[in-house]
Amino acid sequence: MKPIYLLDDSLAVEVFFSEEDRDLPDPICLKISESCKEEEKVFIHDESHLYLTPQQAKYLAQALLAAVDESFAPK
Repeated sequence: MKPIYLLDDSLAVEVFFSEEDRDLPDPICLKISESCKEEEKVFIHDESHLYLTPQQAKYLAQALLAAVDESFAPK
């Protein structure tokens, strides 16, 4: 999957199944990369990897979709 760019395109988010971690309980990788000035960084490192269980990834996806649905709901 292509990266999803956030903020002013300085934050890239990628989500993928890590084949080499297939046997681990958390094989879904949420990779976050930043390409901005040090004082503007959200994270300490240029690149961070967060590994999720399939259930955590599913909950995250559902929470994002619920927020999207709520944003389109009439006031």
